[in-house]
Amino acid sequence: MTTLDAYLLLRAIADELARCGMRHACTSPGSRNTPIVLSLLRDGRIRCWSHVDERSAGFFAVGAAKASGVPVAVTCTTGTAAANLLPAVIEAREARVPLIVLTADRPPELRELGAGQTIDQVKLYGSAVSWFFDVGVQEATPERLRWARTLACRAFFTALSERPGPVHLNVPLREPLVLDEPLPDDDTGRAGGVPYVIVEPAGPPSPSPKPETAIKPEQYPSAGPETAIKPEQHPSAGPETAIKPEQHPSGRLLLVAGTGTEDPAGLARYAARMGIPLLADPLSGARCGAAAIVYYDLLVRDPEFTRTHRPDFVFRVGDVPTSKPLRAWLAGLVDVPQIAHDPQMTWQDPAGVVGMRLRSPLPRPQQLDVQAGWVESWRQADRAVADALAPVLDADLSEPSVAATLGRELPAEATLFVASSMPVRDLESYFPALDHPPRVLANRGANGIDGTVSSAFGVAALGDGPVVLLLGDLALAHDIGGLLAARRCGLSLTIVVLNNDGGGIFHFLPVVSQTDAFEPHIATPIGLDFSFAASLYGCRYERPADLAELVKALSRALRGEATTIIEVRTDRVANRELHAELERAALVAIPPENS
Repeated sequence: MTTLDAYLLLRAIADELARCGMRHACTSPGSRNTPIVLSLLRDGRIRCWSHVDERSAGFFAVGAAKASGVPVAVTCTTGTAAANLLPAVIEAREARVPLIVLTADRPPELRELGAGQTIDQVKLYGSAVSWFFDVGVQEATPERLRWARTLACRAFFTALSERPGPVHLNVPLREPLVLDEPLPDDDTGRAGGVPYVIVEPAGPPSPSPKPETAIKPEQYPSAGPETAIKPEQHPSAGPETAIKPEQHPSGRLLLVAGTGTEDPAGLARYAARMGIPLLADPLSGARCGAAAIVYYDLLVRDPEFTRTHRPDFVFRVGDVPTSKPLRAWLAGLVDVPQIAHDPQMTWQDPAGVVGMRLRSPLPRPQQLDVQAGWVESWRQADRAVADALAPVLDADLSEPSVAATLGRELPAEATLFVASSMPVRDLESYFPALDHPPRVLANRGANGIDGTVSSAFGVAALGDGPVVLLLGDLALAHDIGGLLAARRCGLSLTIVVLNNDGGGIFHFLPVVSQTDAFEPHIATPIGLDFSFAASLYGCRYERPADLAELVKALSRALRGEATTIIEVRTDRVANRELHAELERAALVAIPPENS
């Protein structure tokens, strides 16, 4: 394999990825991956986003692919550089995000011999990737070029398969790594700019809109009414399932929606039309419409409310909800039929209570018989809780009030990216139901805080509207290097950091009682003033003193073209006490007939 061979093969791979529809890639500096970087960059159809470190590059790619639904490539050099992509690969796997990882590697003759910056990269990411292939050292014959094109198509469509996720191509490269001669023409690609291999979709088209790709539906000749399996022939409708077709759901029906909900607006209309209470995590996009219940996280903490509001059927859409009280309540409904709409077969059910999984759509309205007044009983309790919490949430600048304020102030065209840990929980508890909610995204696949800033910038790179990031001080400190994307990539992001000097969520856990170790080892106060971070990374900075100033700061940041850090100072102990006060107010407010 000569340097010319390497560049010809990599050009064919980049060309096929672009033909399939890939438009973005992330790079990080290195020597061995030079041919990969140059091949992606010089394709012309793929925008390459440069990053200083691999972890930021990986999570930026996760955010970009999460926002677009189209595979994004990330490439790096050998050794620990490739290992630094593992957290992003794991998040992509668990969150079902299409990612194509292109790692450079040493050729076989340099492996396991003490060569510098060389580790075992074969199946480096284990079962976290949907497919791994060690590209090997090839000559660029016409046969090998066609093979490389097939390989690229397989990587793209595997990443975008029925269950999307990351794929890993490991590319051994020999020195010299820079080519001095021009590349000859390559006529092995298909005419008309189509991919070398076209893959039929796995099933009926999703109701949610997908970004445009190079492949048109009419290019799938076998995807039509003549397909072998009709919807009514779906095996989930067979007599062997736990719930029989003749058991048409009736009585008290409940809808629970989490991340990954398809057609969230349609689901909200479905719930409103049928009179089914909709318990929708903001990450689902379905917290809208007349049936949406905002304060379910607080309502299900009341034993009397859950006793009088025990459902007869539960439909679960998307991933497991964030709310721990809701998850615990659902887990306790062991004798209530629970049906999951799970077209990707992700088996989201840690409590083992789901008795049926549907790939086909939810039952048609004529198949349901919902108890009259059922949704209104939920709505009455929800309104009562809202009235009781409003004076507390509107009084002072706090972590719950920030979550509620973002819901009221962000335009529908905005995207809110929220960090795991406490911010995502406050968002679920206090984010309002809206007619046209902003899109809400998070790295909830593995639920870690690493790479949060970089992922939000990845969303901003592809998003049409403004992007706001809500996170805590530890999450920002953990990915502080991600702020480089503001200046280096020319991106605008509004960052709202809740600075309570440590891990506020740990005050809600039993470990808070371990006073000898709690502060230094669990809460881990860091004592940072993020105005210095803003100055270092070229960002604007604001520190509002109350809710009115927060609203004004948000308005200025959303109108501006620069990345802005809005620092909200809170106290961890006071925050725990405020949450307890809100819970007490909510439980007292539930009307007697609903408790």
